[in-house]
Amino acid sequence: MWFKKWVLERQTYKSLQRDSGLSKDTLQRLFYRFLNDAPVTPIIHHDNIHLRVDATYFKKFCVVCYQDNIISYTQLFRFSDAERYEEIKEDLINLLNLGLQIASITCDGHKATLKAVRKVMPDIIIQRCLVHIQRMCLLWLTANPSYNAGKELRELVLMIHRIKTPNDKLYWIQQLMDWEQKFKDFLKEKSYKFQTGRYWFTHRLIRRSFFTIKRALPNMFCYLDNPKYSQNNQRHRILFWTS
Repeated sequence: MWFKKWVLERQTYKSLQRDSGLSKDTLQRLFYRFLNDAPVTPIIHHDNIHLRVDATYFKKFCVVCYQDNIISYTQLFRFSDAERYEEIKEDLINLLNLGLQIASITCDGHKATLKAVRKVMPDIIIQRCLVHIQRMCLLWLTANPSYNAGKELRELVLMIHRIKTPNDKLYWIQQLMDWEQKFKDFLKEKSYKFQTGRYWFTHRLIRRSFFTIKRALPNMFCYLDNPKYSQNNQRHRILFWTS
């Protein structure tokens, strides 16, 4: 029970000590015994698997999961210290060698993941996880942007998860391009620091938010091309291909 609270609910050792009455050393000993004796995960085969690849980070390690979206089942997971290209590439090769027929992959756009997917399956459909894009952009833009550019871009970011048809997509992309045209000079503004003699972009976080979206744009709306796509498959506002 305490192991599940630690992993699934991300409870701290301090709260677990309080609730369980066990010491931190005892909890760690129990938890790492579980981790060192993890159960073998069987592979479940079916046609056209739509795979979600994502990592959950803990204090000293992370778990990279390969979850089958159709049946909400984790086909494979790996313990590591980070999301690493060589490891993800090896995992994808192993999944293919085990006979999985992968139709698409949804991921958060981590460089290692994208590089591995394109190396192992260069023709696979990649769907960017919209909730990751939205979450990071809202974090950088803040709840109350100081500039009109930030306010208007934030409104566009809030619309991302509402795009349900090809027309919605075209309208939203046009608004984004209009925003870029309107604020192109604003995005290029630079500041100078006399002490170091270096320049940097003045509105870095707004700029970062926009270019995060622009780079992801080719892979943001693949789900709309699936004829079996439906609103019921937008659980938790994460939009990806479904069978």
